[in-house]
Amino acid sequence: MPTVNQQTERETNADRFDPFNDRLSRDVRNALSVAFMDTLERNELLPVHRIAEFFMDDALPEAIKQYIQTRVKAYARVLADLSDRHLDDPIDIAMVIWDRGLFFETHEFLEQYWLPATGEKKTLFQALIRAAGAYVHMEQGNLRSAGRIAAKAIYGLERTQALLAVHTDPKPLIDKLRQLDPVPPRLSPF
Repeated sequence: MPTVNQQTERETNADRFDPFNDRLSRDVRNALSVAFMDTLERNELLPVHRIAEFFMDDALPEAIKQYIQTRVKAYARVLADLSDRHLDDPIDIAMVIWDRGLFFETHEFLEQYWLPATGEKKTLFQALIRAAGAYVHMEQGNLRSAGRIAAKAIYGLERTQALLAVHTDPKPLIDKLRQLDPVPPRLSPF
């Protein structure tokens, strides 16, 4: 059941999904992302459906309803992609998530591997997290923030190109980040 604060926020920020400036958008994005991590672990969409149902009601702004519906469909596609490919390397899995346009989720997924990693692997995880973060900002039109994060991502990607090349060609990603191209490169070679 939505709280009074959620209802007020729905009334004031109804025309755009903006997790940087709207609390409800941020809560929806974060809750769906957590449910998606659980979905990946369980290999079933039930956690995502539960969160989607929790937030969906008649008073929800259309932009947020559309975000939820789009995300749930993308999550289902990721699960199908992963079951078809039988991937176990977190970088390969992250690329499948990325290719579905789920940049925030890519960031969240990789973070669990970045924290305990060391050396070049840690640098690569961090660079991919930053690359995803740059696209999260680009999606919202925050080009200044996207540029700062992209520069840091490029630095890490250039340092770990050989490691990333085992999974994908790093050049298109580096080039697109350098140009702040809003159309992300496809990363998964599958």
